Amino acid sequence: MANAMIWWVSDCTFCKIVAGRLPSYRVLEDEYTVAFLDIAPASPGHTLVVPREHAADVWTISETAHGHVARMVHRVAALLKAALAPDGVNVVHSTGEAAWQEVFHFHTHVVPRRHGDDLRLMWSSQPAPSRELEQTLELIAAAR
Repeated sequence: MANAMIWWVSDCTFCKIVAGRLPSYRVLEDEYTVAFLDIAPASPGHTLVVPREHAADVWTISETAHGHVARMVHRVAALLKAALAPDGVNVVHSTGEAAWQEVFHFHTHVVPRRHGDDLRLMWSSQPAPSRELEQTLELIAAAR
């Protein structure tokens, strides 16, 4: 298989997995991405999808590489549905320590779900007042 990795970070765990320098349980891979089982799964089949080329987070990954990851996430979700017949699936990404990112190589979690499993919501929130939403939208519009 051709290796599209242009650069990698020597102390990055996921770069080492992509390069075959650390063992992994590979689910799927292509020229641009690798999907492997999480070694501390939230549920059976919990899979991580990473780009072959190192990018720390959603702010640094190229739009093209992000698209490759998204396509692989779609393929992995379909494979997990066929293989494990889950009731649902969570697709989760975190950027930054404040968002619980632990490995600083862009990755997306594909987590099969079952009714009654013990996984909980990541957050609990209430509807925001209209004025707060309007102010936030104004800030976003000003940054375009």
